[in-house]
Parts: sequence; C-alpha cells; structure tokens
Amino acid sequence: MFGAHQRADKTSSFLEPHRSISSAIEMTTAASPPPRRRSVSLGVDVGTGSARAGLFDNDGRLLGSSSSQIQIWKDGDCAEQSSTDIWLAICTAVKAACSLANISGEEVTSLGFAATCSLVAVDYDGEPVTVSWSGDTRRNIILWMDHRAVNQAERINSSKSPVLEYCGGAVSPEMQPPKLLWVKENLPESWSMASRWMDLSDWLSYRATGDDTRSLCTTVCKWTYLGHAHMQQTNENDSRDMEALGWDDDFWEKIGLGDLVDGHHSKIGRSVAFPGHALGSGLTPEAAKELGLVAGTPVGTSLIDAHAGGVGVMESVPVSVDSESKEVDEEAISRRMVLVCGTSTCHMVISKTKLFIPGVWGPYWSAMVPQYWLTEGGQSATGALLDYIVENHVASPHLANRAASRSISIFELLNEILESAREELGSPFVAALTNDIHVLPDFHGNRSPIADPISKGMICGLTLDTSEKQLALLYLATVQGIAYGTRHIVEHCNAQGHKIDTLLACGGLTKNSLFIQEHADITGCPIILPRENESVLLGAAILGAVASKKYSTVREAMRALNAAGQVVYPSKDIKVRRYHDAKYRVFRGLYEQQLSHRSMMREALS
Repeated sequence: MFGAHQRADKTSSFLEPHRSISSAIEMTTAASPPPRRRSVSLGVDVGTGSARAGLFDNDGRLLGSSSSQIQIWKDGDCAEQSSTDIWLAICTAVKAACSLANISGEEVTSLGFAATCSLVAVDYDGEPVTVSWSGDTRRNIILWMDHRAVNQAERINSSKSPVLEYCGGAVSPEMQPPKLLWVKENLPESWSMASRWMDLSDWLSYRATGDDTRSLCTTVCKWTYLGHAHMQQTNENDSRDMEALGWDDDFWEKIGLGDLVDGHHSKIGRSVAFPGHALGSGLTPEAAKELGLVAGTPVGTSLIDAHAGGVGVMESVPVSVDSESKEVDEEAISRRMVLVCGTSTCHMVISKTKLFIPGVWGPYWSAMVPQYWLTEGGQSATGALLDYIVENHVASPHLANRAASRSISIFELLNEILESAREELGSPFVAALTNDIHVLPDFHGNRSPIADPISKGMICGLTLDTSEKQLALLYLATVQGIAYGTRHIVEHCNAQGHKIDTLLACGGLTKNSLFIQEHADITGCPIILPRENESVLLGAAILGAVASKKYSTVREAMRALNAAGQVVYPSKDIKVRRYHDAKYRVFRGLYEQQLSHRSMMREALS
C-alpha cells in the first residue's frame, strides 16, 4: 500500500562495497585462497505503483536497490493491475539492483517477497483470469484500494459470523471475501475459469517456487482464516507447510461462496505456513533465469507489504546500557506500535495475549511475528491524501516548478513556507497556524477505529485565498488530521488493553520531518526511525534469510538486522499539548457532525 512517497530509489546506497582480496595478495609461493563470496539477502516489495528490489548484507545494511513502475487501471471505485506486468517489473528491478550494487546472482543466498494485499486470479495453467468489467485478460488483479465491493462487505457483515470477531467485528471492502463475492455475482465466466484466488504476495512466491503454500499473514489478515487453529499443532522452529485447518466452512457457505470449500479449499489455500517458511525447493529454474539468480535459492513464505515493514522495523530500538531480561523484552515489544506510512498507513502492535478491539482488525495469530497476536489499525489514504490535497490546488503547478528548480520535493518547500509564515505572523509554533482550519482525513473511508467505509473527508475553514501560503496551511492541517487519526487509533487500542507508549515509523512519509514531528506532538509518543529507510524491503529480505536457515526464527532475524536511527520526541511545551488537545476535540466532532448530517438527509429522502 505504498505510493510515490516511498518509491525513491536507494541505488547509490552501497554501504558495504565489494571487497576483492586480490589487492591483499602477498608475494608468496603458497596458493592463494579462492575469493569469498558475499552472502546477500534479497527483498522484493510490490507496492501500489512500483516493484522494488533491495539487497542487504549480514548486518541489515542496504547495499543497493532499484524500482520499476507498474501499471494501474482505475475507473470509479475499481482499481486493477496485471500479474504479468508486475512479474516483469520485479525481474527488471532485481537485475538492476544487482547490477548497480555490483552483486552477482550467485551471491544472492535468499529471497523474500512482500506485496500489497491485492487479489489475484489465475486459471489451472497459471494464466491470468480477468477481474475487470472490460474483459481485458491482463487485468487479473483487484488492487487493495478497490472499493467496488462495499455492498458485498455490508451483506457479509450482516451474517454476524463468529469469524468476524477476529477482524474487528466487520470485514472491509478492501479484504478478499467481499471482492470474491463481487466477482461471483458480476463476472460469472471469470468465476468459473479461476483455479486459484491468491493474495498478491502469495502469488509472487508461487510464481517463484511453484509451491502453493499460503502465508498465515495474508490468509489470516485478509481472508478470515483462523490462524490460531495451529497454536497447539506446531511452532515456528518446526516450520513446515501445515494443512489448512483454519477455514470456517460455515462462513463461506453462509455468504454464498461455498464452492470455495470444494477440493479441500484448493482455490484459496490447502496449506499454510509461518512467514519465513522455506517454500518448495527454492527458485525454479525458470524463475531463476528470469530474475538473474540461481535455481534453488531459498524463498520464504511472504508477508503483506505493511507487515514486512513491521518485521523490518519493530526491533529498531536504541541499545540500552542495561541489558533487558527476556521477560522485560517481551513486555517492551508489546508497547511498541509500528506505523508503515505510504499511500495509506498501517498501525501494528503485537502481544502475547489476544485482545478483541471493535473497529480494529485482529487479533491475528502469527500474521506478522510468528506466535504473537497482531492488532492492525489503519488509515486508507495518507500519502495518497496529501498528494490529492496538494496536486488539486491551483497553486500547485507553480509550487512544483519552484521545488524542481531547487531539486527538492514540494513537501520540503511547503515546510519552508510554513516556517516563514510562523516567523511573519509571530506564531508561537508552526502547528498553531491552523487554528481555524481543520481536516477529517476520511477521503477514502475510515478503516480504523470507526470502521466506516462510507465516511467522507471534511475540510472546515476554507476561504477564497488561492495563494501558496494557503496551500501550505491546508497541507499542514491535512498532516495534522492524519496524525489525529493515529492518536484516535492509539487511544482506542490502549483503552481495550494495549499499553502503547512508543511509535516506530517507516515508509516514504517518514522522510518528511514535519509529518513525523506532528505525529510525535499529537500522540505524545516518541517516534523511532530505523537506520535503514527501506524497512519493507528489509522485512521481505528477513523472510528469505530465515528460509535459508541463516536464522532460526523471524524474531531472531529481526533482532540481528533491525537497527535504530533518529528518535523524534514530542514537544515538552504545554501550550503545544493544549493546542492539539483542542484541535483533537474538533477532529472528533467533525465525524459526529457528519453522522448527524447523514441522518438528516436520510430522513429527508425517506
């Protein structure tokens, strides 16, 4: 779920240059030892707009990365992609990353995939099956952000199935059951042709290895699979593909998709495994040739992209002088919430006990860190919303040209304009510039904690001003609205039993210092940024490293490869806190007003 904010390539970040021992050869008659090959872990991440590849050394440092754009077809609530296009983009990105980092395919010793939670349809031969009104066979993916299935989601939620307890009480139209039901009801020919329905990251690992084992991450988070059915059966150390015991057949029958139960759930997953489980015999010869790698290279069971970000950052905490005991450490990791900030933002926190939180997805067992329960909040439009607000303002083209002439981003320029405005107006702090402009950021519905897919965005305080300064204020108010949404999620989770006191953030939006500082000030939590910017790629690479047996568990690999960078602390100024408390009350009131308006209009039309 990541957009342009996160797609900046790191192709020059060769933090561990190739070491040749030839320069160290001494004049001796003894035979020289053969050159040692590096052991490099490869992570692949398919986001909303591009496929990226990143190469990491044994310390979790990025050696090099590359990206390749992928196509999106949008029409109203529908958003579609092509699995063929995505695989070609991955091959391009992997080869380019290896070339730029001067790394041979033989040096890549493992591979892991992460991707958006998009739905892929293929036939018995693995060929694309269209999911589009257009009938275009290339368009065989319903993108994660597609909202065509709102009606189907409402009907599924009215079933009151017990499985809904494990996704916050309701499925979202962004999950797979509503999308599957939409296809069955609207594209019957495609429904009959499809032999496999897969989450995108599962399809990638299947395309690479030929192994159809599904991840506990994708199936539990997006398909209503009950991962805790395996709690007593096995643990991560004996990782293997497990018979899919967690499907609730009654649920599928009740919502009109009973045919997916046929063949031991062959169309949606007969077997599942922990993230990082070694799939099949590694890369198939065909996939290895396409990627420029070696056949048999270990491939780990995949993760959704945001969850890979969680794996890539959750242990990125500053080293304490006093080593913690295991008990204290277990408690500490449960007080951390990871924000993966891109096109949308995901808010993830894990615990050893399951906590049912209305309006927040989960509890999901082993869906991110094996043998932990995951609670997952989210905002469906964050980076996408900031792009929308800026790009649709009349001052945007001129501002974009100014930014380009200085080789900085438009957001950096907006931040400068805000600081100038603060000095000019004598404002006590930048945030106070928006005292009379307020934004409810639900432009693509509210995922958490209200779980209202038809919620709309609201802006209060507009004037006829079309200046760059006015755009800067609207941009700041939007950043604040997004941060108030995060505060709402954190407070809601803590009220239901979590004890979140620290945030860790990754993704493209974290490159924006204003975005991070406003989140710290508004939530009151310190925010830890990782040493490596590309946390999603690192999380994907960790999956392969575990599959290669370099590490015995995902958590062990996280401890070895995660590393902290900058820590951003909330302001200690009581005026800042008082100001944000007031604006937060306005923020909460905007949604209440919307509900009131919705009710009045419904009554008027009844």
